[in-house]
Amino acid sequence: MTKITFVAHDGSSRVVDAQNGMSVMEAAIKNGVPGIEAECGGACACATCHVYVDEAFAAKIEPASSMENDMLDFASDVKPTSRLSCQIKVSDAIDGLVVHTPERQG
Repeated sequence: MTKITFVAHDGSSRVVDAQNGMSVMEAAIKNGVPGIEAECGGACACATCHVYVDEAFAAKIEPASSMENDMLDFASDVKPTSRLSCQIKVSDAIDGLVVHTPERQG
């Protein structure tokens, strides 16, 4: 199992175990992580699973697709490390991943 830490905008955090192959969004929903709404269910058709990837992991995940970048236009407070958690696949390479949730979703 891969460990992912979700840090809320208020600084509180929750560590969850995620199965390889699922998305970071699926891990959040399965574990009831607050701040991840995932209205489209992971279809990359909204921006309600927006997260900020910790700098230490930015190079370890696949770059955002053009479709994901287009959807990020609808997210609130986009930063250089912004990603849609539905587009980040869980693997051993990102064990220990830290993502921060924004104060509000798009």
